[in-house]
Amino acid sequence: MVSRSHSVFFVVLAMLLACKSQKEEPAGVNKITSAPTPAPAAAEKPRMGLVLGLGGRGDQSFNDSALRGLELWAGGLKSVGAAYQEASAQEVQDSLGPELAQRKPPITPLGITPVVVQSQVAEDYEPNLRLLVDQDVPLALAVGFMLEGAVEAVAAKSPGTHFLLVDSPLINEKGEPYTLPNVRTVVYRSEEGCFLVGALAGLVSQGGKIGFVGGMEIPLVKQFETGFRAGVAATNPKATVVASYTGSFTNFALGKQVGQDLVTKGMDVIFAAAGVDGLGAIQAVKEARDAGRTVYVMGVDSDQFHLAPKAMLTTVLKRVDLAVYEAVRDQLQGRFQGGSLVLGLKEGGVGLAPVRLDFPGKEEALRKVEELKAKIIAGEIQVPTAGR
Repeated sequence: MVSRSHSVFFVVLAMLLACKSQKEEPAGVNKITSAPTPAPAAAEKPRMGLVLGLGGRGDQSFNDSALRGLELWAGGLKSVGAAYQEASAQEVQDSLGPELAQRKPPITPLGITPVVVQSQVAEDYEPNLRLLVDQDVPLALAVGFMLEGAVEAVAAKSPGTHFLLVDSPLINEKGEPYTLPNVRTVVYRSEEGCFLVGALAGLVSQGGKIGFVGGMEIPLVKQFETGFRAGVAATNPKATVVASYTGSFTNFALGKQVGQDLVTKGMDVIFAAAGVDGLGAIQAVKEARDAGRTVYVMGVDSDQFHLAPKAMLTTVLKRVDLAVYEAVRDQLQGRFQGGSLVLGLKEGGVGLAPVRLDFPGKEEALRKVEELKAKIIAGEIQVPTAGR
């Protein structure tokens, strides 16, 4: 079973000593965390802060993607137990995947010290961001749409600090998106990547029964389902897509139960887009596959092939890692600007992980998926969405 331990913290002693004496932090606030400083010179490295969403470290999805962008790519570091170790150039290169490995300019460590704050409950978001501001971190990275209100509240009162909000725009009281000069927001045309995995699912499915596991039934996740359904319809219009929502992003057991239910109902391809719940659904498919059942699964956000090597077809990649890395790079180069970015296939904001499994008709299926991808990028296919 996938580990549910998401609270691995790294203590920065110098920063804690800078806090007022030994007073306790306000209730709900988690201490700023990163690796112990290995040498005096390392303390001079610029600090960049990250507030994680509730799934936290180890979700093998959204939050881990952000950590990869900050710790491994920008910091050149890997977390080992309660400390950081320097990552080798090969480890950084291997983490990029084939597309980013060819990116120009190349992704190379930027020499920063990561400052990571884990949130235990939603009420932690705002005080955790304020904690970063109080520690004079020049760039605060906020991962997930649930942090929108916290970023809005803190950024408006902290014009000297830059913020990156991933997966949500700033929303005013009228429900309309707006911008602040010190906040960069990034949202994704995730429906485009989901269209491609839907197309692949339609090509792979033998029984014409395809499943979708979502977390909370909100527009952001409905965006995934809508794109996925459109992709299935493009390659297998007679197939049936059954969607099940867990109402959560942090319940592994519930996700596994939903995954098992879909397998029992005869789904032979399942797309799991539900955070930690999705990990449970992946585990359900893995166990069914290990038991001899012909069923495949597709993951989300970070390449999840290692979770089910005999069943994982591919993953819809949401390049949170790249958004984080580029924000840090721009901050260091004095080029950080506020505003809103919308990233899809054309911009490299979403994509697919390599398809490593063999299956009947693989070569033709991948050719078809590439053809559809090119048409989306060219604007010949407009993928429907439930909204961002």
